[in-house]
Amino acid sequence: SRKKNKRIYFDEYDMFVEHRCSDFGMDSSKNKYPGDSVVTGRGRINGRLAYVFSQDFTVFGGSLSGAHAQKICKVMDQAAMVGAPVIGLNDSGGARIQEGVESLAGYADIFLDTSYLFITGPDVVKSVTNEDVTQEQLGGAKTHTSVSGVAHRAFENDIDALLNLREFFNYLPLSNRDPAPVRECHDPSDRLVPELDMLVPIESTKAYDMLDIIHSIADEREFFEIMPSYARNIVVGFARMNGRTVGIVGNQPKVASGCLDINSSVKGARFVRFCDAFNIPLITFVDVPGFLPGTAQEYGGIIRHGAKLLFAFAEATVPKITIITRKAYGGAYDVMSSKHLRGDANYAWPTAEVAVMGAKGAVQIIFRGKEADAEAEYVDKFANPFPAAMRGFVDDIIQPSTTRVRICHDLDVLASKTQSSPWKKHANIPL
Repeated sequence: SRKKNKRIYFDEYDMFVEHRCSDFGMDSSKNKYPGDSVVTGRGRINGRLAYVFSQDFTVFGGSLSGAHAQKICKVMDQAAMVGAPVIGLNDSGGARIQEGVESLAGYADIFLDTSYLFITGPDVVKSVTNEDVTQEQLGGAKTHTSVSGVAHRAFENDIDALLNLREFFNYLPLSNRDPAPVRECHDPSDRLVPELDMLVPIESTKAYDMLDIIHSIADEREFFEIMPSYARNIVVGFARMNGRTVGIVGNQPKVASGCLDINSSVKGARFVRFCDAFNIPLITFVDVPGFLPGTAQEYGGIIRHGAKLLFAFAEATVPKITIITRKAYGGAYDVMSSKHLRGDANYAWPTAEVAVMGAKGAVQIIFRGKEADAEAEYVDKFANPFPAAMRGFVDDIIQPSTTRVRICHDLDVLASKTQSSPWKKHANIPL
């Protein structure tokens, strides 16, 4: 990190600082290291200024002094007790793994078998709760990328982690005072995507992959997914549209039919607020049959956690574009950046259905099973986007193949959008 040449330039600060502790033999020369085992300084990532610090070769972070800047943390060894909660304060985090586990990072890097992240270790857990658990089970990469959601992605090795971190950094503005980055684009903004016209199955119960839609409309089909292994029933990540960075949120019909639950609501809300904090426009793809039912969700507070996603979309002042691809039912429809949450442009595909619930459930409640042909009548009347369009819930019904064209055009129009909320000390999101 101290090298200087045409390709590598890093200005290090306080490299000669040493600690002043004299207890327990710490004043011995063998216990003193240049910089006190902390490297701090500044450099550039693809020509953009970044500040870096590395403590005990454990934490890698980036921020810009002055304005609020994004903080990225990568755990490469161990972080426990006091250090662990600090990781949770970063804007993003990820995990690096040596073998097996899927994914990427950016925020808290954890080595499989060698790096872990937890508040208390296995020995303390054993003494307090009598649970037998290994370090990997308690705080390894797989645990934090797929179960706890503390880490956003995991990597195979250092090189893969750092390369992906650089890619992630390219999507972000340097601070909340800067607009979303725009780079030269060679993918035409008026490019049609014919395969989208046949992507959504005719059968409403048949699944498809929302990632196919996202990749099809994004510049060069590139999509940087965040938290791909956690709450997989919702997809979040970064892409570019006509060169401009955008944040994308989408229900995933392949997992739990795209239902919203506690984890997906929190995952989506955190991402929406991140984008809003750093002036990144939001594009939302909706195919949601509702909130996941069940006692586990109700006892876990799905009402409170679901409100976080609603709150995040409602308070966001960045450009918001929404496309309903198929189902948009009940309260979950409202939550997913609907027109009622100050959406700027809301579109529906011909396959879209905006309703309180599906036809079968609605008919059972309305007719109590007494009308044999009622379901077909209900489908014919409500299982299409026209009733929503008539009421102004969507701005237009568009051909799927024109989705990219519409989004790029709207982003150009909304580039100068300014919207402010009534003054308050801070928002009171339902934590």
